[in-house]
Amino acid sequence: MTENFFADVLIIGGGTAGLFAAIKISELNPATKIIVVEKADIRRSGCLASGVNALNAYVGKNHTPEDYADYAFNDAHGIADKNLLLTMARRLNSVTQQIERLGLTIEKDAQGNYVERGWRNVKINGENLKPILANAVKKFPNVTILNHVNIADFLLDGDKVVGAYGFNTRKKIFYNFTAKVTLIATGGASGIYLPNHSGGSRHQMWYPPFNTGAGYAMGIRAGAEMTTFEMRFVALRCKDTIAPTGTLAQGVGAAQINSRGELYQQNYGNTTSERVFAVTAENFAGRAPCYLQTVGISDAQEKFLLDAYLNMSPAQTLKWIETNQLPKNFNVEVAGTEPYIVGGHTAAGYRVNANRQTTLKNLFAAGDVAGGCPQKYVTGAFAEAEIVAEKISETLNEIKMPALKTFNADEFERFFANDSPFTVDELEISMQTTMDEYAGGLTQNYRFNGRQLDLAVANITRIEKISENLRAENMYDLLKIFELRERLTVAKVLIEHLKARQETRWAGFAQNLDFPNRNEKFNCFVNSVTTGGVTKIIFRELS
Repeated sequence: MTENFFADVLIIGGGTAGLFAAIKISELNPATKIIVVEKADIRRSGCLASGVNALNAYVGKNHTPEDYADYAFNDAHGIADKNLLLTMARRLNSVTQQIERLGLTIEKDAQGNYVERGWRNVKINGENLKPILANAVKKFPNVTILNHVNIADFLLDGDKVVGAYGFNTRKKIFYNFTAKVTLIATGGASGIYLPNHSGGSRHQMWYPPFNTGAGYAMGIRAGAEMTTFEMRFVALRCKDTIAPTGTLAQGVGAAQINSRGELYQQNYGNTTSERVFAVTAENFAGRAPCYLQTVGISDAQEKFLLDAYLNMSPAQTLKWIETNQLPKNFNVEVAGTEPYIVGGHTAAGYRVNANRQTTLKNLFAAGDVAGGCPQKYVTGAFAEAEIVAEKISETLNEIKMPALKTFNADEFERFFANDSPFTVDELEISMQTTMDEYAGGLTQNYRFNGRQLDLAVANITRIEKISENLRAENMYDLLKIFELRERLTVAKVLIEHLKARQETRWAGFAQNLDFPNRNEKFNCFVNSVTTGGVTKIIFRELS
């Protein structure tokens, strides 16, 4: 069964950016027909599914948007688009206020000012941020929400995106969406590399395991120009629980120390990638394990940590209590995660202009899939959604509704007829092991060389071919097959980007052993366009 839908605006992804874009477009033009498609449920999907305890992109008192743009540019070691950073930073505080008006609780001091955690963060009670957004968007009668629908690919008319197609994850229903304008607002890519944990716990990771790089993969297959995949993100987390470390570092001032009790961070620098590299280097030098120094904090500080982690990452509080190793008496061991591709923290994603338009006509990108603008976090995703909403509302009347363009349902049906000796899980582990061992994963201390990358390409290509014969017994099986294929598509392009940047610029995120030093020749964007399965690298000057 196939259902056809028509809309002025198709939004793929009901996460932070997607829902806020729907709200803003509706406010600007209530007559705009919008369809939001989400493969889970907008009430608890995306990176905000379980909430968040701070807004990490904010311009604090005595600072300017230019300060934030400079910080993000320097933290990325110069590989970022300053124009994108500025257009985002100028909206950070206003979108924060807008979300507060929707119902978000933001902590305030006695004078009524936001409680800042450093000059770039504000503290919030954000466990229900996603339901707040979901409730807000449902109030607009022009917006149709389709939950449990997975988008497989864009529909194209030449270099123009005219919609997308996909399937219901619970019932055997296929969907065909035709739209004047499409916004891709899906998440980044996790699960490409072997994670910290194995077996049944392998999805206990930093970034949501259901973010599989679908939006990236769609753009790659459609021939969109992608940027900076080689700037992978590795999170510094509490060991075992993969809980955030920022609350320890900023909330109680916990410094990084090694097993000898030495403060080592000053030896490595203090950018995001350098903080990860410091742990890797100390471990590699035999001074492991590394910790955040919490021994000696006050009773009040310990209670703050127990409450804070119970709210945002309960496993950490439970570990402290179950092991009887409370942070006042025991330092907290830290470790890096496996690498991720995520444009909300680094500059990876679609190449976009100031309006967040991609290189494909009538396709916009916002949030984790939009490249060139690192350190955007939640409020940056809101800001980009607002930018897109304004541009779409300004130009929508100039665009004609495309004619119905259908897809071949055999693309889905054949998986129900396939016969394969392999399962999705087996191929997923094979992919992750390949990427870990040959493309700079966790067990390799994020290091790789050219010969290893060549092996990675060969293995991923072989796994990709085998995946075409996987069998689906139901629609959820079909979803898992497509998620694996998305990860494989992203992995192949990532490898080409790692090959192309012949230097080591972000040692904590990736170390190229053939080119261990920074090279100013690569003070540029590494971009790519994939045509017919062949990825062409494009070097572009910094904006």
